[in-house]
This record gives sequence, C-alpha cells and structure tokens, in this order.
Amino acid sequence: MTTQNLNDVTEHVGTDAEANPRHAWKWTPLVTVCLGAFMLLVDVSIVNVALPKMTEELHSSFTSLQWVVDMYALVLASLLMVAGSLGDRFGHRRLYIGGLAVFALASLACGIAPNVGVLIASRAVQGVGGAGMFTATTALLSAAYQGRDRGTAFGVWGAVNGGAAAVGPILGGLLTEQFGWRAIFLVNLPVAAIAVYMSLRVLGDAPHRGQRRIDIPGAVSFTACAASVTYALIQSNTDGWGSATVLGFFAVAVVALIVFITVELRTTDPLLDLSLLRNRSFAGLMAAGLLLSAGAFAHLTYTSIWLQSVLGMSPIKAGLAVSPLALTAFVVAGFGGKHLGKYAPQWPIGIGLALIGVGTLLLTLVGGGSTWSALTPGLMVAGVGVGMSTPVLASAAMSAVPHQRAGMAGGALNTFRQLGYALGIAVLGTVFASAASTGSGTNSRATVATSLDHVFTVAGIVALAGAAVVLLFVRRSAHKAW
Repeated sequence: MTTQNLNDVTEHVGTDAEANPRHAWKWTPLVTVCLGAFMLLVDVSIVNVALPKMTEELHSSFTSLQWVVDMYALVLASLLMVAGSLGDRFGHRRLYIGGLAVFALASLACGIAPNVGVLIASRAVQGVGGAGMFTATTALLSAAYQGRDRGTAFGVWGAVNGGAAAVGPILGGLLTEQFGWRAIFLVNLPVAAIAVYMSLRVLGDAPHRGQRRIDIPGAVSFTACAASVTYALIQSNTDGWGSATVLGFFAVAVVALIVFITVELRTTDPLLDLSLLRNRSFAGLMAAGLLLSAGAFAHLTYTSIWLQSVLGMSPIKAGLAVSPLALTAFVVAGFGGKHLGKYAPQWPIGIGLALIGVGTLLLTLVGGGSTWSALTPGLMVAGVGVGMSTPVLASAAMSAVPHQRAGMAGGALNTFRQLGYALGIAVLGTVFASAASTGSGTNSRATVATSLDHVFTVAGIVALAGAAVVLLFVRRSAHKAW
C-alpha cells in the first residue's frame, strides 16, 4: 500500500469504517469520541470528593467551594447550544479537537492554580473546551456509523456517559488520596493528548452547513441570564436575600432572559427555536432534564462534605460511599435501555423521576449518629430512577421534534441538564448554609446532618415535581430521532 493510499484510508475511516473493515478497526472513531466525552463528564463529579482538601490547602470559603464545582457546569451549560452552531459552521471534527486542546490547557491551569480565584477561572475555561467537545460527539458518531452500527455506537456512548458519573467520585478519591487534589486535573493531560492524536488519525468530519449564522446575541443573553441567577443564589449565602447585590443580579437575569427571548423570536437561525416549546411534550422533557440533574446529583457535593469533614472518611472511601447511585444507574440503563424504549416515554421517565424523588427523600434518614451506610438504600433507589429515565429522555427529546430539529433538541436537552446541575448546586448550597446557621450553637455533627436533611428534602421534592410534569405533559411523538 502506498503512502497516499494509507493517508486516504486514514482520512476517511470515520465515514467509511463499515465499508473498509480490512483497513481499520471500525470502532476506532467510537473509542476516540468516547475518550473525550468520558473525560469531560468525569470532571463534573470528580471534584466533589476533593473539595475538603482544596478548601484546606487554598483556604477557601464555602462560597468559593460552590463556585469550584458550579463554574464548570454553568459555562458548559451556557455554551452547549452556541458550540453546536460553531460545529455546523466550521466543522465538528475541528471543534472537537479544538475543545480537547482548550480543555487540556485549562486542566493544566487548574492543576497548578496558586489560589482559589485562578482555580475558578480555569474551571470556566474547562467548561468552554468541554462544550466544544460535547456538542461535536453526537455529530461525529452520526457521520461515522450507519444502520445497526450507529445504534450500537450510541448505546456504548450512552454507557460511557453513565460510567463517567460512576467513576468520577471513585477516581477523584483515589487520585486525591494518593497524589493530592491537583492530580484530578493533571490526569486529563495524557488522556487529552491521546484523544487529539487519535482524532487527527481516524476521525472523519460530519456534514456541516458552512454558512450557518452564529447567534452571538442569543448566546450572550442566555449566558448572562444563567450566570446572573447562579451568582445571586450563591451570593445570598453571605449577603442575604434582600441585599442590593442579590436583588440586582436577579434583575439582570430577568432583563437578560427578556433579551434572549426577543432575539430568538426575531433571528432566522436561533440557538433555540422557541416555537418548539409550544410542543407540550418537548417543553416537559426540557423541564425533566433540568429537574433530574438538580434532584439526583446536585446534593452529592454537600454529601461529600459530610462524609469527609464530619465522618472523617478519606477521599477514596467518600467516593465509594456515594457510588451506589451511579453504579445502579449504569446497570439499570444497560439492562433496561433496550426494553424501556417500547413504552410511551412519560412512563419510564416519570416513574424514574419519582424513584429519584423517593430515593433522595430516603436519604433524610441521615442523623447526627449516622454512618455512611445510611446513604446506601436511598442512593440505590435513586440510581434505579436515573437508569430508567436518562436513556429514554435523550431519545424522547429528539423524537418530539421534526427530524431537521433533532440536533437542536439534543443540544437543548444537554443544556437544560447541565443548567439544572449548576442551579441545583447553588440552590441546595443556600439551603445547606441557611440550615447550618440556624443550628449554630448545637452539636456540630448533628447540625451538619440536619442541614444535609434539608438539602435532601428539597432535592427530593424537586425530582417529584419533575415526575409530575412529565406524567402530565409528555406523550409519545410520531417523529423519529434518526
């Protein structure tokens, strides 16, 4: 084979893998895409168990601690839709590789951050890179595989996404305990290097519209709205709900939301076609994505604080203590994903959210004398709910809209899910801090346990509200996602 022949095979392996099984392992593009997806999603949860060590070394406050977790999710959520537009205009392969490079450099900055301010800023840049990577993955897989192979590829991709949530706390605990908290960011460097190398060798590009207009006003106003709400919620811990700062940022959020709606209604190529929200099923699914992330995952940040700062557990043991949720979700999604799709989507999603709510409310069994084992029953019940609802949620969102809007629907769902996580951390942090200040002067262990119970109660109610929304509004659609 000549050098030119080899280059041709390498260039087109992403789109011709199935047709050229003798020249390349056809699943190499899947592995390449999953590497990046796994890395960026692990970084959503890997930080949780390292927070006490970060706080100790960087002398950071409770508010700063929230921002270390929240900044990444907030920027990721804010930029997912605009990143999709960039991929359509400049190419999804180019966006994916660029996202990997930005993410790696930001991870290095996180790993060597001298103070909490630099760490928070670097987490924001991580979110920029993560948004580029995440939005490109589905387009690249769609271009690389067809027919049954495409279904297999997306099934594996979905399992990797779920596995990232399961591995994150455990990997974070292991790295923090053995090498220090900075290792949870520095480990991204070799993974990103491998992913970039493989991307350059094996990924073909997805079809894209080179002339698509990028909705910059929409992106700016959406980001301003989400950031202002999150900042106001977090800042209320120290300034109080009636402070000029908190009220001012809530006002900014309202104005930014009005601007966003106005821009999206007038532009010919919006980030989000607001007419889709007239579809009750689609609107209900977006609400479900937001409330699922807020109810199922946001409380884990404060659970990790209790496990390490109060119970004195090591980071790795704290990671293992919260892993039943993600591990159960992974198993249920793997075994039930193929079978749940035959039911009308409101049932697996609605029942799943109800189980998340019940499981999270079971976590209120935690008391002043409890050990980590008090978490296990509730986490496992919630994990069953996550495993039931998450796979169906993605396919239902894309099926709820016309085929030409499926990509927009998928991007919107990912945006609402990450936004739910970011807002959930902010809201539950306010609940946690408020309950802790009310209980000051009592036994500290009992006070933290009581604060945590308040957090679990609110999170459980949020998930149950999501179940009600889904059961009331979501119905099976005649559209197909693919």
